[in-house]
Formats: sequence, structure tokens, C-alpha cells
Amino acid sequence: MIRLVDVGKTYFLGEEEVHALSSISLEIKKGEFVSIVGPSGCGKSTLMYLMGLLEVPTEGQIFINEADTSKLSDDELSVLRNRHVGFIFQSFNLVNKFTVLENILMPERYCRGKLDFNPQSRAQELLKMLGIWERKDFFPNKISGGQQQRAAIARALMMHPTIILADEPTGNLDSKTGSEILDLLAKLNRQLKVTISIVTHDPKIAAKTKRQIHMSDGRIIKKQ
Repeated sequence: MIRLVDVGKTYFLGEEEVHALSSISLEIKKGEFVSIVGPSGCGKSTLMYLMGLLEVPTEGQIFINEADTSKLSDDELSVLRNRHVGFIFQSFNLVNKFTVLENILMPERYCRGKLDFNPQSRAQELLKMLGIWERKDFFPNKISGGQQQRAAIARALMMHPTIILADEPTGNLDSKTGSEILDLLAKLNRQLKVTISIVTHDPKIAAKTKRQIHMSDGRIIKKQ
């Protein structure tokens, strides 16, 4: 599903060389529910961006569904990301000038090629599944944080992805709502068999996943 082999990522801040990730080798199998956990600045979000093909590694290889992403063109990477990876962010990243329904449909706008499903029907199915049908015509800034995150989850699921990557998905929510979102992600993992990886700094949140990958200073220090 996702396999990283000796992956490193280096940034340049002016003349300063910053090693964000070093020698990361990792495999996440189909249908897993895992967390990547560590303190702020340890490289866990950078790792998520690499796994989600939002960035490219400085060294090493990343395989998604056995495809060596280093051998794909930018267009091929975009297609792979659009069709196979869904993203959930701490700040929801919904567009306030669009309704909840329009936000959920957004991945379809960027799809290249013919779809094998009806986008409107899929969006309506997700609205009902996630309990926000009555909010479909609302703008994001007019609904609660929990409802916004449910809309973001629906958007992430829109293209029938095989992988969901969630960066601190409960970070902007109160503890009760955050717990509900985690329970929802666990339910989706069980029912849809979609692979889910959560990035978090909180060991209590990580403990709710089936496997934890611990990071420090750009390296994996423990896998459970």
C-alpha cells in the first residue's frame, strides 16, 4: 500500500541545510489504521506530505500501491494522488465561499479522465453517512467545528481513495468532538477498509489507532 525505502528530505533556508527526515523506511499495509506520533518539529507532517505525494523526497523511494513514484511524471503523480489519496487537516481547509456540498465535490473538479461513479450521488451518500445532510447548503463558517471536520472527511472520501492521511484531525476541536471524530475514523476504517494514517503529537490519540509509529528528530525511533 505505502512503502518508503531510505527516504530523506532536506530543505534549504537561505544557506542553511535542514534535514527534516533521515533514513525513513516504513510500510503501511492495506486496511491499516495507524498513527505517526511525536513532538512538534520532529518531521511527522513532512512524512505525511511525502506519503501523500504533496512533496518529493530528496533521497530514497516511495511506493504507492507498488508504483515507484520516483518514476512518475508530475501529471501521473497528480492522477495517483487525486484517485488514491484523501487528506484531512487540522484547520479543515474548507473554502468558505463554497457550500458544504460544493466543498465535498471539489476533488472531482480536479479529476482527469472519466469517472466510474456519479459525483452528485457520491456526495449525497457521504453527507448522509457522516450525518451532515442538513448542512449541505450551508457555508463552512456557518457550521460547527465538528461539522466542518465531517465535511472535510467527506471531501477526503469523495474519490473512493485507498488511503486517508489526517494531519492532527482533532487539533481544532474540543475533547468530546475530537473523540467523536476519532471514533468516526475508526468506523470508516473498519467498514470501508480504507487505510488511515493519523499524524498527532498526543500519545492518547495515537493509542486509539491499531499501530503507532514514533518519531523524533526526523527519524523513526519505534514501531508498535
